[in-house]
Amino acid sequence: MYIKRILLFIAIALALVLGYMSYTIYQAIFSPNTAFKAKSVSVYISKHDNYDSLIQQLEPVLKDTESFISVAKRKEYQPQAGHYIIKKDMNNNEMVNVLRSQNTPIDITFNNAESLAELSGILASQFDVDSIELHKVLSAESFLKQKQMTPQQSLSLYIPNTYEFYWNAKPKDIQNRLLEQSEKFWNASREDKRKALNLNRLEVSVLASIVQKETLKVDERPKVAGVYINRLKRGMKLQADPTVIYALKQKYKTPDTIIRRVLTKDLKIDSPFNTYKYAGLPPAPLIMPDISSIDAVLNYEQHKYLYFVASTTNPGYHIFAKTLREHNRNARQYRRWINQQQIYR
Repeated sequence: MYIKRILLFIAIALALVLGYMSYTIYQAIFSPNTAFKAKSVSVYISKHDNYDSLIQQLEPVLKDTESFISVAKRKEYQPQAGHYIIKKDMNNNEMVNVLRSQNTPIDITFNNAESLAELSGILASQFDVDSIELHKVLSAESFLKQKQMTPQQSLSLYIPNTYEFYWNAKPKDIQNRLLEQSEKFWNASREDKRKALNLNRLEVSVLASIVQKETLKVDERPKVAGVYINRLKRGMKLQADPTVIYALKQKYKTPDTIIRRVLTKDLKIDSPFNTYKYAGLPPAPLIMPDISSIDAVLNYEQHKYLYFVASTTNPGYHIFAKTLREHNRNARQYRRWINQQQIYR
């Protein structure tokens, strides 16, 4: 009888221990274990991360780090590069499942890069990739030779926009995807308008970059584009100040210098980008034009204007003229104003 009581006591104790252990395990696996108030948080696992660095990153997100580690080890989880979304009140089991298999795309945006190096930096800041590695891909000699382009001309191959990507995408995959998106951008409608202008895609990009540099006002860009189209059709030099500014910066290697006024002596600089000296379009875009500038060229405003100068009464906009005499009058007014502002460079 005494032995039976002891055995019963042992059985009850074991049951209690097993019950407690089961409850503890259940709690570790299935109880909410997030420590943030937002609806979700993003976790970025780099290709350089290991298990320890991931745990350090997750600590502020978790209520109980040790229980997460325990579940992760039981599920034999190993970090995989990518972007993962942890939702509020997820349990350890759910979080491990997310981190194992639910790499979520991100939106990346780029615009107005002035060189492949700058574009590489803008893109790399949004990916788990080194800007130098990305630049090597974008500027690869074999690729540029295939496209028959210089590095600066190749800016025209990429259309600034917002795109969905995996954060851990490789440099070549990034380039290929952007090239695919560019082909989609050049749909039948845009291609028909481009052909009507008798310009190739590079030339449209070059002209769009000039238009964009001329005016920040999106609603004015088709009108400015119309002036340059009129000049091209008449065989006139474009005489675009932004091309001279670009040539100056290129010659003196001062890309960050702000030039607010083009001087008469500047117009003599010997550069294929100087449209005061050479007829036609420059050989490459001054900047990666955005979609509004490209579409401004393709949908240029049809008018008879051949000249324009910055407005002194409507900041950011321009005054347009059909004749040189009218333009000279507008230009004199602008020069008086700019002198009064003491803008000499």
